[in-house]
Amino acid sequence: MPDTPAHPYVAASTPEVDLVLLGGDIGIYALARAFHERYGVVSTVVTRKVAGPVADSTILKTVELGMSATEDEMIAALLQVGRDKAARPGGTRPVLLANADFLVALLAAHREELGEFYHLPLLDDDVLAAVADKATFSQMCAEIDVPTPRTVVLDFEGGTAPEVPELHLGWPVVAKASRSSAYSAVSFPGKRKVFEIADRAQLVDLVGRLTAAGYQDRFVVQEMIPGDDTAMLSVTAYVDTRGEVTLLGGAQVLLEEHTPGALGNPAAMFTTDLPEVFEQSVRFLQHSGYRGYANFDVKIDPRDGVAKFFEVNPRIGRNNYYMTAAGANVAEPVVADLVEQREMTRLVPREEILYSIVPWQLLRRYIIDPDLRARVQAIGRRRTVHPLAYEVEGPKRRFYVQAAKLNQVKKFLQHYPRPSADGF
Repeated sequence: MPDTPAHPYVAASTPEVDLVLLGGDIGIYALARAFHERYGVVSTVVTRKVAGPVADSTILKTVELGMSATEDEMIAALLQVGRDKAARPGGTRPVLLANADFLVALLAAHREELGEFYHLPLLDDDVLAAVADKATFSQMCAEIDVPTPRTVVLDFEGGTAPEVPELHLGWPVVAKASRSSAYSAVSFPGKRKVFEIADRAQLVDLVGRLTAAGYQDRFVVQEMIPGDDTAMLSVTAYVDTRGEVTLLGGAQVLLEEHTPGALGNPAAMFTTDLPEVFEQSVRFLQHSGYRGYANFDVKIDPRDGVAKFFEVNPRIGRNNYYMTAAGANVAEPVVADLVEQREMTRLVPREEILYSIVPWQLLRRYIIDPDLRARVQAIGRRRTVHPLAYEVEGPKRRFYVQAAKLNQVKKFLQHYPRPSADGF
């Protein structure tokens, strides 16, 4: 099933809109692509390493800092880029975005000095601290009757191993860091983004490894919600400075990545309408005082058919291009809000598209339900998009996209060679 082009680039260059991005993954390129498609913007990407997703691109310029660059050096580089742009004749204040939790936290910690040069669509510090913590997120959801998995919190405050209580969640359980920004600071053998824990002994072992690694934050242990990757949903939103949700859309996940560091990141999904989940998402965003981009992870519990909210990421998410490809360009709400300072009608996806970073031959292997497989194949024949496959790019980029898709085959055969009932 070949990739089909997304919306062709037709916009003339718009000097009133500018974008600076911190990071260098596929989600960063997707943001640069959205701004280029809509406004003709050539973005500036500040990153430790110029890797494949942002290398050899005509739609962005890179500032490479080196893998040893500290957080202070990243901020210094952003400030220098901001000064340079402000000094240009007719220069405009850029929007500054990051797409990793620890980088969002870094920008928030330096919002005052960065705010001299950039538009910053960031949450207030207290809201960011609350929603970026999976334990607090569950509490906030309970306050407004938004369903979540049953959760137990283990606190490693002070670097001391917590007692492991009797869980009463059933086995296996799922364990993950309460705040990914804190988890990114530690390293230990067998580190994973999400752990499937088969029994109490495995949980005690994980607690020991976290303590030895110097982890000092909270870890959440949750009941395992049955169902494979196809039970997962993704919701993407933007809340403007007035508190209005001006971007809202979602997709059913078909396949997630299964490498230890990327487990849970969608590799394929199709856009779909999710009225009840959307209403609950808006309820949470308004209850929490949210501002800026948000990405919810949700799973349909086959035991009762209820959508259970796992977390909200305080950023747009790595897989954000599914929104732009389906007709809801993610650049528009932040530009309307911060650059043009105008109200806008809520933007929602208009098309049903298949978003995939893996070849169809691989994807179909993991869609067990024949009716779903037939539906997805029909959608894909009409429109399949890959965030990196942008027709304005040159041959080096096209070669990289093909190589990246083949590498996905290798990774799945190594880490998830056949579909499982629970996605692990």
